[in-house]
Amino acid sequence: MPMTNNLETTAEKFMHLMDRLRRFGGRTAPPQEANISPSQLALISYAASNPGGGVQAMAEGLRLATPTVSIAIRQLEKAGFIERQPDPHDGRAVLLFLTPAGLELHQRTLEFRCKKFTNLLTELTHQERNTLLNLLEKAVSAAEINAQGDPK
Repeated sequence: MPMTNNLETTAEKFMHLMDRLRRFGGRTAPPQEANISPSQLALISYAASNPGGGVQAMAEGLRLATPTVSIAIRQLEKAGFIERQPDPHDGRAVLLFLTPAGLELHQRTLEFRCKKFTNLLTELTHQERNTLLNLLEKAVSAAEINAQGDPK
């Protein structure tokens, strides 16, 4: 029976591959060690890339609701990964920074991910890696453009 090459079949295969990719790499991922969720890890990553940002900026940058980010920040602050500092220019606002423990967790996460993707790509030729990355870049860019018209 010939395999149909429609978009739905391709999407299902892609989802299956993403599930396998998520499980790839063992059980020692930093989020499990730190007892935080992947979504909280996204906040840590955002804070590492945007030190001194506020809750509202983080919510907009991650396309999340401000109350959702605020709750997660409180949890990460309680766990010792993020700290709030008063904004010197606006007494009502606070700025978010990673603590040394948050910076260390972020660094371990980057190392884990790099190792995971290095293992994934190691059997591909240079040309295959470039093709894969170019196609993923094209797909993600198109999805981002399409999502700009969608409400949050």
